[in-house]
Amino acid sequence: MTTQSGPAASRDNGVFRTKTVEQSVRDTEEPERGLRRTLSALDLTVFGVGVIIGTGIFVLTGKVAKETAGPATALAFVVAGVVCALAALCYAEFASTVPVAGSAYTFAYASLGELPAWIIGWDLVLEFALGTAVVAVGWSGYVRSLLDNAGWHLPQALSGTDEVHGFGFDLPAFLLVLLLTGVLVLGMKLSARLTALIVAIKVAVVLVVIVAGAFFVKAANYRPFVPEAERQAGGGGLDTPLVQTLFGYEPTNFGVMGIFTAASVVFFAFIGFDVVATAAEETRVPQRDMPRGILGSLFICTALYVAVSIVVTGMQHYSRLSVDAPLADAFKTTGHPWYAGFISFGAAVGLVTVCMILLLGQTRVFFAMSRDGLLPRFFSRTHPVFSTPYRATVLLGVLIAVIAGLTSIGELATLVNIGTLFAFVVVAAGVVVLRRTRPDLPRSFRAPLVPWLPAASVAASLWLMLNLPVETWLRFAVWMALGVVLYFLYGRTHSRLAGADRGPAGR
Repeated sequence: MTTQSGPAASRDNGVFRTKTVEQSVRDTEEPERGLRRTLSALDLTVFGVGVIIGTGIFVLTGKVAKETAGPATALAFVVAGVVCALAALCYAEFASTVPVAGSAYTFAYASLGELPAWIIGWDLVLEFALGTAVVAVGWSGYVRSLLDNAGWHLPQALSGTDEVHGFGFDLPAFLLVLLLTGVLVLGMKLSARLTALIVAIKVAVVLVVIVAGAFFVKAANYRPFVPEAERQAGGGGLDTPLVQTLFGYEPTNFGVMGIFTAASVVFFAFIGFDVVATAAEETRVPQRDMPRGILGSLFICTALYVAVSIVVTGMQHYSRLSVDAPLADAFKTTGHPWYAGFISFGAAVGLVTVCMILLLGQTRVFFAMSRDGLLPRFFSRTHPVFSTPYRATVLLGVLIAVIAGLTSIGELATLVNIGTLFAFVVVAAGVVVLRRTRPDLPRSFRAPLVPWLPAASVAASLWLMLNLPVETWLRFAVWMALGVVLYFLYGRTHSRLAGADRGPAGR
């Protein structure tokens, strides 16, 4: 058992020093740096559903069915859901055992050490920042489309699409992030209520699509359910999966292996359930409610994804599905074009919660790193009235709003995938390590079949990572290298475990 020796005991004096679970919990009680516990299991489930269901369900279904898996896209969603479920069980154990803000960063600090914790925290900063910006830009596109249909047109210079002057600022995306920043500053309960309202709307839209679309399903469209395999076109370039570069393996379109290739693509539609773990410190009974929120939201969304993919591939043969708007166009072919506007409305409304909860995750990881001294302690002060990390929230909200306004960053979206999968690997490994180093810790929820289940989670996550382009890996490596440099320049010496909490001067 780890022994306590001061305000932040550790097992190591170097970069792998760990922060004890007991100290992590005590830090949540520190005046002016603790978060208010207001969330229930229902709130967490709503947060999970709110962040998981986004454009993925409205767009990726058609792209994957037409190009990679055919009607077997439903099985690709199942495979991706299983990979997430393996990670979710590990997250549930950690979040209930270490109910502190920061998610994978905090878990890594308690099990793997300070440098791995910094690396995963730095990774999450990238993941949530890019995810928020990408979703905000996607939301802006839906809103502009709805406005165009109503006869209202934003100037190109304010919609990020001004090709004449070579510059455009996406005003809707910028304003959305700023608005959600304000909501998060005002408190978690307000955020939860807004999320619950919006989630109810977008789940209703998804259910209407499933029920209405079921009346237009034709059994002939499911044949063949698993189309004959064919080799992917091209090869050898930076845009090819890393697995092909390293092992000479050529991923296939269609066939059984095409299902697994498709799973690495539709995985993007599941991103976000891990954000629920960042709210552990703001949950009333985290030991009970965190596992329910994480696993419940993942199960609900997997069921909805499978149902939508079955319906859309049954409405229209997979070879004729559109890539940009498969659900809307499938309804158009049945003579019901008004569904296109209905689906666009649901997507636009739904993306608001995705954006807000990703921003929530970003601010909580940043807050936890700041409270530990790895980032300036100035940002870990909470608001005297709302008990939210308002300084970190405002800083990150403004920065991400500007990024969303200035950049489409569509090509960087795959960085969100690799960042999430990397976090899955760290959390799964951390569960095994903490079981061995702290078997005495009370665990209200225990992941089954340890260490085999975490090992399966690591293997599945690494496999999906290897199916991402080499270009994505290179960008990810550059970001990680920058993070390591910053740790040795600042974090290592200012860490509270290094005795660098300088009192009022560091506040």
